[in-house]
Amino acid sequence: MTVQSVTTDDELVQVLRYGPFNVALHAAIQARGLSLEAVRRRLEEQGIAVSLSTLSYWQRGRTRPERADSLRAVRALEVILGLPRHSLLTLLRPAAERSAGPWLPVEALCPEPGVRDLVDEIGERGQRQLTGLSLHDQYILGPDRELREVRTRAVFQARQRGVDRWIAVYHHPHGLLPTSRTAHGCRFGRVRMDGASGLIAAELLFDRALGRGETYLLEYGFDFEAGGPPVTEEGRGFRTPQHEYLIEVRFHPSALPARCYRTFRPDAHTALKDTADLRLSAYHSVHFIEFGMAAGYHGIRWEWS
Repeated sequence: MTVQSVTTDDELVQVLRYGPFNVALHAAIQARGLSLEAVRRRLEEQGIAVSLSTLSYWQRGRTRPERADSLRAVRALEVILGLPRHSLLTLLRPAAERSAGPWLPVEALCPEPGVRDLVDEIGERGQRQLTGLSLHDQYILGPDRELREVRTRAVFQARQRGVDRWIAVYHHPHGLLPTSRTAHGCRFGRVRMDGASGLIAAELLFDRALGRGETYLLEYGFDFEAGGPPVTEEGRGFRTPQHEYLIEVRFHPSALPARCYRTFRPDAHTALKDTADLRLSAYHSVHFIEFGMAAGYHGIRWEWS
C-alpha cells in the first residue's frame, strides 16, 4: 500500500479520523519528524519494548497491534506523537464498529486508572456489535449498610452475526473484590481483577454465536462478605445510549436510608449530580427506570442520616 505524505495539521486530522491505522501511524510519525528508532527509544523509556521491525510492520500495514501489550504501546504512541487520546486505538476497530454510533471508552466512565488494562487483557472483540435492549441492576445491602449482592439481568441484540460474548465491568465503591460470582444463561470466561482498586472485568460467554438481529438473555452476579464498609451510592456507566435501564437498591429492614436521589454524570471527570428525589417503598427498596437514555453514568445515591 502506498502511504500518503502529510504536510499540514489539517491533513493529519483527516487521516486520523478516517484511517486506516497504518496510514495514520506513518503520517503521525512523519509529521513529528521522528525516525522509527527515535520512536522505539521513547517507548523503551516508558518501559514498553517494541522492536523496530514491529513498528515498521505496523506503519506498512503488514501486521496490526492486537495483544494487550501491543495496545498499551499504541496508547503510549498517542502520547509520544502528541495525538488525541484514542485516535489510533479507534482506528484498530473495524469500520462497521466505528460507524455504529457514539461509544465512550471504558476509562471515560470509570475513574480507576487500571480499568483499561483489565479490559484490554480480555479484549473487546464484538462489543460494539451488541445493542443493549434492556438491563436491570439490583444492589442488595446488609444490616450494616454494606453491599452484599449485585445482580444483573440483560438482553442484547446482535448487530452483526458471530457475536458470542460480552464483557461486564464492576467497581466496588470501597475497593472490595467479590467473594463469589454467579451466571445464568452464560458462563464466565476470562476474569481479571485488581485487588488494589476493587475492579473486576469478566468475560460472559454465550452458548452460541448469534445471528444478525438475534437477541440474547443473560444474568450474572457478584457476592460480597458481610462486614464491609457502608456504601452510599451505586450505578452503571453506559458507553453507548441504552434502550431501557432499571436500577433497584434494596435495603435491609434494620438499616434504611433517610433520603435517596437519582444521579448522573456524563463521564468520570465530571462531578456526580443529583437529578431527582426518589421515594423508598414500603418494601425497603428504591428504583428508577428510563428508556432511551444517553451514554454516561446513571445511578442512585442515598444518605443515612
